[in-house]
Amino acid sequence: MDARRVRVHVEGRPIRGQGNVRPVRTPVNESAPPDGPALRPLSARSVVLSLLLGAHPPELPARELVRLVEGFDVGGSTARAALSRMAAAGDLRRTDTGYRLSERLLERQRRQDEAVRPHTRAWEGDWEMVVVTATGRGAAERADLRARLTALRLAELREGVWLRPANLCRPLPAELDRVAERHASRPARPARDLAADLWPLDAWSATAGALLDRVGRARRPADRLTVFAAVVRHLLADPVLPPELLPSDWPGAALREAYARYQREQAGQVRMRVTGR
Repeated sequence: MDARRVRVHVEGRPIRGQGNVRPVRTPVNESAPPDGPALRPLSARSVVLSLLLGAHPPELPARELVRLVEGFDVGGSTARAALSRMAAAGDLRRTDTGYRLSERLLERQRRQDEAVRPHTRAWEGDWEMVVVTATGRGAAERADLRARLTALRLAELREGVWLRPANLCRPLPAELDRVAERHASRPARPARDLAADLWPLDAWSATAGALLDRVGRARRPADRLTVFAAVVRHLLADPVLPPELLPSDWPGAALREAYARYQREQAGQVRMRVTGR
């Protein structure tokens, strides 16, 4: 389906109950207060996944993988049990020498890599718009479509109408054509105001700043891994807007650079463990 160019007029912030269209703020990220984002404690499974998701290629010898996991306050027997359970559940695939991410987790790695190094292009003022046209879908199907559109960094203006600035170098999946129509649009409303309504930019920025503070204070390997796991989750929720639509002190680049440094650090440790160099 070819994208069609339409002009969308979005009014200013409407008053509830008077029939105007209110942009629906999609929960792309549940940001915590800036004084301390909630950090999920990492299980043995989480440590294994963090190590393999950050490895390229995503495969490590079994013995070295267990030793690496032990460096994050996980016992060896616990690590080996986690590996066995993950292989049985289809998270990992056994190889001749160790473990490799399964095909479905390779897609997660691709999204994570894109979150850290998003591919963008100069923005010329156009917006991508996806209008959901399918009807009669169940709740699970609707939730799955919302998750997929959110992962594409689209935001919901109103029910069934999703959009974002056209500054990402990525095609929309062809399978969307079965349930939606695509358009290129130029909303009449000021782009900066529209972006501020579609995404919780202040909350994202505050949480990013708090995470950068946590990064600077974390010292123990397990604490650093926990913080950077939260950093990755937060980067996945970054809308990656054109610079002209963002606050001047937007911390996205600083958060990405902090994680890139950590990736290089971890890659060096893995390489030394596996090759001795």
